[in-house]
Amino acid sequence: MNLEFLPVASLPEMAEIWQQTFNWQPTNQQQQQFQQLYELILEGNRQLNLTRITEPEEFWEKHLWDSLKGIAPKQEFIPSLHQGASVIDIGTGAGFPGIPISMIFPKSQVTLLDSTRKKINFIDTVLSNLSLTNAKTLVGRVEEIGQENKHRENYDLAVIRAVGSVAACAEYSLPLVKKGGLAVIYRGSWTEEENQTLENAVKQLGGTVELIAEFTTPLTNSIRHCLYLRKIKNTPFNFPRAVGVPTQKPL
Repeated sequence: MNLEFLPVASLPEMAEIWQQTFNWQPTNQQQQQFQQLYELILEGNRQLNLTRITEPEEFWEKHLWDSLKGIAPKQEFIPSLHQGASVIDIGTGAGFPGIPISMIFPKSQVTLLDSTRKKINFIDTVLSNLSLTNAKTLVGRVEEIGQENKHRENYDLAVIRAVGSVAACAEYSLPLVKKGGLAVIYRGSWTEEENQTLENAVKQLGGTVELIAEFTTPLTNSIRHCLYLRKIKNTPFNFPRAVGVPTQKPL
């Protein structure tokens, strides 16, 4: 059987859940873009290991809903996004949460950063196919990008879906954020012990922990957390440290 001609399943619309959880619903055009993104990722998965999440409902919950939940801490989107915030998605991978953010907020400018050239090439194709002119890609290591003048303290909002320690994620994100801006760390589990580590790291980086939000995903009832770090003063120039150091020697 030729896979090229297999029909792709449709993503669920979930209008009620969007309304209940965000006080918002996607337009028909946004719904079509979600579907197109889903199809492009399934296609890209054949060549690249982009995601193991390929079932329609799981994709909707873990990639679309979860991406947007991080920027809606209190069932409302972060206000600056409506006005045209500059956003950087650190370690974007297959484009989450950055691509859904750029779809929903056309006035905002979204930079999708990843160190893997193949993934960035794929995302360039996605942005072109979806006509997302408010998003652009950047190849590089965040430790180096965070020391470049044109990126350092240049963004209103930094988002990072955490894989490493919270201290490393804080060190990756806060140097890129403007004074007064916000870094959002997406995480699964969270413990009280981690709280102290986070407070200590954030203080050294010129930030403060504004909110730790716990929520439950709407379909599988998984517990997730988002950490909101407000930048209150300039980050000392020695941060971020050299490539690999934030992970090997967390603050």
